[in-house]
Amino acid sequence: MLADPRVKDVGEIRTELLFDIVVDLDQPLDFGRGPAGRRVLFGAAGGAFEGPRLRGEVLPGGGDWALFRPGGTMCLDVRLALRTDDGALVHMTYGGRYTTPPELRDEMADTATRHRVDPSRYYFRTTPLFETGAERYAWLNDAVCVGTGYLVEGGIAYKVSRVV
Repeated sequence: MLADPRVKDVGEIRTELLFDIVVDLDQPLDFGRGPAGRRVLFGAAGGAFEGPRLRGEVLPGGGDWALFRPGGTMCLDVRLALRTDDGALVHMTYGGRYTTPPELRDEMADTATRHRVDPSRYYFRTTPLFETGAERYAWLNDAVCVGTGYLVEGGIAYKVSRVV
């Protein structure tokens, strides 16, 4: 059955910037290869986020319990604690995929210079969700978001947008 012609623009996905976020990372903890791939914890050491409706800091203690699959894709499993500039706590979780093409893997292996690689050369996408009890930010509890990631010196960064 085809879409109802009376419904206009129902399939168009539009977004608006929620915030830009930088997460500083601790030294990774490599758990080695398990049955599903190589598990590495990239712990969050801090950071900051800023957007039109909220801004603040990334609190230490969260992180990405990443799984590296044999084909070169990293599956993200992230939990972060954010504190807004007015003191509200926001729990941010996201999954996603970070895929490095084979021809780029040697260049990306150098931790001292990989942040200089153009992000358009790799695929790094996330699906953030939020939880908070703060009235002012309750709208985040129902937001569907997408993020585009890229590497920065000492960590990672994302442009996070809310689907409207």
